[in-house]
Amino acid sequence: MTIPWTVALRDYEHTRPLKDGTVVAEGVDLEFVEVEPIHRAFAPMVREGGYDVCELAIATLFQAIEAGRPVVALPVVLHGNFHHRSISIWNGEGRLSPEDLAGRRLGVRAHSQTTGLWVRGMLADTYGLRSQDVTWVTTEGPHVASADEPVNVERTDRKLVDLLTAGELSAVVMGARSADHVPGLEPLLPDWKARQDQYHQEHGWVPINHLAVVRRELAEAHPDGVRAVYRALQQSIDAARPEVPTGTTREMVIQYGVTDSLLATLETAIRYAREQEIIRTDLSAEKIFADFEKYVGEP
Repeated sequence: MTIPWTVALRDYEHTRPLKDGTVVAEGVDLEFVEVEPIHRAFAPMVREGGYDVCELAIATLFQAIEAGRPVVALPVVLHGNFHHRSISIWNGEGRLSPEDLAGRRLGVRAHSQTTGLWVRGMLADTYGLRSQDVTWVTTEGPHVASADEPVNVERTDRKLVDLLTAGELSAVVMGARSADHVPGLEPLLPDWKARQDQYHQEHGWVPINHLAVVRRELAEAHPDGVRAVYRALQQSIDAARPEVPTGTTREMVIQYGVTDSLLATLETAIRYAREQEIIRTDLSAEKIFADFEKYVGEP
């Protein structure tokens, strides 16, 4: 009897067919572990290989690759979004603009959080506000324990929204769905929808937040099994696609395969990670999938 492979994936429309058994990974027994919120699975995965297959944020993946952690990225995008709506101020806060934030204190759950990476990159590219121009107040450290944080990162044990309402922060980085549940939070960018539409027109892709990864030991010892999981993830994504595309962000960002679009998105994210001192060594999008190409390859 084979030992089941443990799998930590959030419950999305495109993972549900795999999780409910509609799609099967041939020859592999999968045991799904529910982790909510899913970011709580990231540290166990990169620190001690806590799962065989896991959803993982790309900023954590970059740090894991830099630290030599034994994870292999699969070219399967599980989550992504635009992030022009992901930075908020309190009740208008005198209608601060991005240019007003230099020298101020901003909150984010962790400096290496991928949403924060995309927000900071957007602020730098569009408004000239570098990550180093502000102080980042965080409630968590990096998932990769050995990763160093920049000198302009502080830790707090208080809630970021409480600090914001007390006037001790000027803005907080928070996913739009979470921000919408906090009365009084308003987008820093009142024209965020137009900004994200413009971003998509200029780049042609939606920012990626999470990929699927597996333990390297599995890729080395059981490449056929990992290939079956990869194929099943593809089928699960395809099963969730509407017959007639509706143009939603989820439809645009959820994808599989090493495509030019995926590599271009990751190259931008890597540039942001270097600029923000999330990683400090050279990394390329091709290197991210080098072990996948070596051990697994396209089915």
